[in-house]
Amino acid sequence: MIKNIIFDFGDIFINLDKEATYKEMAKLGVTEISEDMVAVYHQYEKGLISTDEFISFYDEKFPNIKREELVFAWNAILLDFPKKRLEFLKELSESKKYRLFLLSNTNDLHISWIQGNWGMELYNEFKGYFEQFYLSHEINFRKPDTEIYEFVLTENNLKAEETLFVDDLEINTIAAQELGIKTWNLIPGEEDVVELFTKNKL
Repeated sequence: MIKNIIFDFGDIFINLDKEATYKEMAKLGVTEISEDMVAVYHQYEKGLISTDEFISFYDEKFPNIKREELVFAWNAILLDFPKKRLEFLKELSESKKYRLFLLSNTNDLHISWIQGNWGMELYNEFKGYFEQFYLSHEINFRKPDTEIYEFVLTENNLKAEETLFVDDLEINTIAAQELGIKTWNLIPGEEDVVELFTKNKL
């Protein structure tokens, strides 16, 4: 019996255009994603380097790119937040049937954009529907590393077999399954989180 639900953020609640950042970076002349860029990105997503350090890395690597151009390109992935998903989450939270958690690979630039775009009132309302709101850059773990799932389970005394994890990336749901967590690998564009009960028979 499912008692706990852990939700991802991007393409679960807020829509994403996963190719947008690559396209915007290409316009700035960055057409190859090197290993050191991926490594720095992962460090940033884990909160192991600051936003200034992250941007400085690109300043040194691509001195012709302005800071504001990089920030715009970086945040281009972020789209809209459909109202129906907020209403669904509110009803789910108010039902008190499940313990709700958010677990997202999110960096400081992205969450700052979301707070500015949504406004803090909406952001805090959204955040308030979860018992815990885990962002990778704040807890120093990222999916699909095993440690991040173990952290959430341990911190909240959750049993894996009583927990459902909803994420749009199969690599993340597979990692959770290996710990015994039930999963829904939601396919953006074909499925929506508001279909949680029809898709998963909770």
